[in-house]
Amino acid sequence: MKSNMGTADKVIRTLVAIVVSLLYYYGVISGTLGIVLLVLAGVFLLTSLVSFCPLYAPFGISTCSTRKS
Repeated sequence: MKSNMGTADKVIRTLVAIVVSLLYYYGVISGTLGIVLLVLAGVFLLTSLVSFCPLYAPFGISTCSTRKS
């Protein structure tokens, strides 16, 4: 898999995952919505760790900075 996520994208996804997890932990969100958001937070965290978003690939989107050599 070729990396298609830049640093800013990874940081934003990680922060969103942390915020959603904390909101669920403290009971601000709960029930079915809480579970769905936790799963989404897990996907965000996983994609930020591997620097690859499968939804970006079909559309040719890349937030990586291009290096000029």
